[in-house]
Amino acid sequence: MKKALIIGGGIAGPVTAMALQKAGWEPVVYEAYEDAAAEQIGAYLTVAVNGLSALAEIDAHHLVMNVGHPTDTLSFYTSGGKHITDMPIGGTLPDGTVTHSVKRRDLYRALNAEAVRRGIRYEYGKRLVDARPTAGHGVVATFADGSRAEGDLLVGADGIRSRTREIIDPTAPQAHYLGIYGLGGFVTDPELHREPGLRPGVYNMIFGKKAFFGYLVAPTGEIWWFANMPGKQELSKQARTDTSPAQWREDLMRLLAADRGPAARIVAATPDAGFVTGFNQYDMPSVATWHTDSMVIIGDAAHAVASSSGQGVSMAVEDAVTLALCLRDQPDTASALAEFEHRRRDRVERVVAHGAETSGDKAQNGLARLLVRLLTPFFLKRAAKQGVGSLNWMFDHRISWSDAAEQVHAGN
Repeated sequence: MKKALIIGGGIAGPVTAMALQKAGWEPVVYEAYEDAAAEQIGAYLTVAVNGLSALAEIDAHHLVMNVGHPTDTLSFYTSGGKHITDMPIGGTLPDGTVTHSVKRRDLYRALNAEAVRRGIRYEYGKRLVDARPTAGHGVVATFADGSRAEGDLLVGADGIRSRTREIIDPTAPQAHYLGIYGLGGFVTDPELHREPGLRPGVYNMIFGKKAFFGYLVAPTGEIWWFANMPGKQELSKQARTDTSPAQWREDLMRLLAADRGPAARIVAATPDAGFVTGFNQYDMPSVATWHTDSMVIIGDAAHAVASSSGQGVSMAVEDAVTLALCLRDQPDTASALAEFEHRRRDRVERVVAHGAETSGDKAQNGLARLLVRLLTPFFLKRAAKQGVGSLNWMFDHRISWSDAAEQVHAGN
């Protein structure tokens, strides 16, 4: 049995481990932190139907559905509180499953717990420092604590600041800051439920004058929200640590003050304990080199997408399952990695471009932002008339574990 060293225990890591185990490999996950979930930045995530379909191929879709809830509709509003239109978030799978929303920490814990339950070994406190090919076509990894591990393949599922990417290609680009800060939070307040538009399963989006705001209602009645606010300078780790929830709340409410609707009241009601403080938002410029003969990067390490695409998790999951299929079906590791890139590159770069386009709107200031707000209702209404069909290429992508000859059934 061939051994895979998987760097990172976020989302791509445990999913890759489960997929490789199903393909007949022995995966071991090496996580830099003692608790991967505790280090994750962000409030909650969307797992689209294409991601859920891919998870179903390794019998892991129920993990999302157990800790998340259906979110099948986008409802858009102007800064003045006027409803623009509703749009579906992807389609519906044959069994009726739709896109789900899930708290980031809950998803990380569910995926890693399931990988452990399936017998996958984890090594914690293992921060990758270096990796080199071995004479026997394998790879040896060195960690910051001085330990080493040897295997037949190293998979870099180590996120947007991937050390694996740097090892594969020292000239590889770094993540691109989008000029946007993200914030979020969770609040339970009966008074807020008097606000119009608070319908479970609906993702409400407000194109504010100075900030973009989104919120939804979980089945428990808890309100989940996020905000995108322009930020000229990338936040340092120290700035994120030193700025309190109270300061972020004050800054955000100042930006939301000119807008009608519930955004400012939701933020004001969010307690410090439920506040997710500001973080930078990135995407990944095209990475020229994804792999060597014994190392490969996947997920955000290879092609981070803007959060506005709603596809970050789904792209990582599709990567993981596709990689496992290639390793199962190709005659050697080097051929499998080349085939993996061939199947994935065009699709993920198209999704990255789509996310960058929508995020660019949120980062605008002054006149440019005014024009975006004035024109957005027109374009959204036109898109709503077209229905989900205009994004079929993104949501209809399917991967089949049982079909080696033709893995992709729809989409590009």
